[in-house]
Amino acid sequence: MSEVLQAEGEKRPVYRRARTAQVILFAMNALMSMGVYSLVGLASYSANIGYGIATLTVGYILTFTRIFDAITDPLMAFVYDRVNTRYGKIRVLVICGWCIEAFALLFLFNFASGKGHGIPIFILLYMLYVVGYTCVNMTVQTIPALLSNDPKQRPMIGVWQAAFQYVVPMALMVVLNVVLLPKFGGKYNQAFLAAACYVCLAVTFLGMVAVCLSVRKIDIPENFAGLTEKREKLKLRDMAEVLAHNNPLKCYIAAAASDKIAQQTSSQAIVSTLMFGIVIGNMSMSTMLGVVSMLPSIIFGFFGAKYAGKHGNKEATVTWAKICLAVTALMIVFLALSDTRRIAVMMSIPMILYLALDLLGNGSKMCVTMANTAFMADIIDYELNRSGKYIPAVVTGTYSLIDKIVSSFSAAIAAGGVAVIGYTTVMPQPGDKLTSSVLWMCIILRYGLSMLGWVCTLIAMHFCKLDKASMVQIQKDIADKRAALAKRNAVGAAGRN
Repeated sequence: MSEVLQAEGEKRPVYRRARTAQVILFAMNALMSMGVYSLVGLASYSANIGYGIATLTVGYILTFTRIFDAITDPLMAFVYDRVNTRYGKIRVLVICGWCIEAFALLFLFNFASGKGHGIPIFILLYMLYVVGYTCVNMTVQTIPALLSNDPKQRPMIGVWQAAFQYVVPMALMVVLNVVLLPKFGGKYNQAFLAAACYVCLAVTFLGMVAVCLSVRKIDIPENFAGLTEKREKLKLRDMAEVLAHNNPLKCYIAAAASDKIAQQTSSQAIVSTLMFGIVIGNMSMSTMLGVVSMLPSIIFGFFGAKYAGKHGNKEATVTWAKICLAVTALMIVFLALSDTRRIAVMMSIPMILYLALDLLGNGSKMCVTMANTAFMADIIDYELNRSGKYIPAVVTGTYSLIDKIVSSFSAAIAAGGVAVIGYTTVMPQPGDKLTSSVLWMCIILRYGLSMLGWVCTLIAMHFCKLDKASMVQIQKDIADKRAALAKRNAVGAAGRN
């Protein structure tokens, strides 16, 4: 359903609006992504128990596959460009990708596990899973731009996604660790891993069906056409050309990748141990905060999406990045000046202040995420208007390549940081002595890098010209170009007849 927006007598673009049911079904892609995420989190156990691979070696293998994952993202753009069937593009790629990753994970965790196979089979199956996951993930990332180009609705799509992305892994954590694990003696063994595989893949199947239902009316050839009469197949130079000349994409990469590496570093288990096991002295607080912050973060996301819809995604990113910067600075001052061990004292002033700052910080980050999700769809439309080519997988794949390569250093940064303060042969453990070096390294890794990331975001957005007014004009230009192309095609067809 579309509506024509009017402002001061000026004709505005005709915006596409997805029905709420479509948006919810699309957001259920979190069943696929988070279901796989929950299962693959057990990959190190599968490698050790089912394939006899040493723990340290598993770390090297997973790092290698992370780089392989980054490389497959832009390559997927060529597959996306060439798949055009009577059954659509998106549904074919999502179903094929799900089948590949389901096949790989079934063998990885069950059929080939515990059979005496070693490193080569594990790596082969894991790489096959990566191919399937990339096929699904890259395709799903292109859907928001197709669902809606209404600037008020695009950020709201991210709210529904975020809600499912919070709820699904928590629900699976309860099912796997509270319900399933005790049935297998309370230990991670081959029987548990096989059962967990079946449960998680059943969840991902439901997500796959939901996504296919959400796009059944928009997964048609004309929605993937560009603005030129002749359609050319995607070439490698097209990807380089996009990165060279799509300025909003370059700004987005600088902003999002800098935030991502900071957030992934702060979420490393080493850093969590420093923060909650040593600085605060209560490891259980980490889990408690995850549960407590879920609903407030979703509420923040809702208001953040409303703000982005009213003011544009660029302005929303800038506004909430500034708030994130301010809250992070307050948290650093608070930790530096307070007795951090009193944060763990129930209902004490330090605990209340810490919880307030933590919830405000997480909520503000959620608002940035809402704007970023919609901003990527804007960049896809910007590229369509700029080059006349509809190549969403190139845009998302180029970002994913750089993002994954950059964020792959997060574990090394965390490990290097704790090594600087003396943890060269052993890992930080809950209950270790709290020293000033531990406190400040924890602050740097958990909050200092985040501040640097927000500063990079603000600088990148300063050079990005894709604001709300620009997007209104871009949507109008796209509509005019499509109308002109349709008219030329009609005239040409009439002349041939």
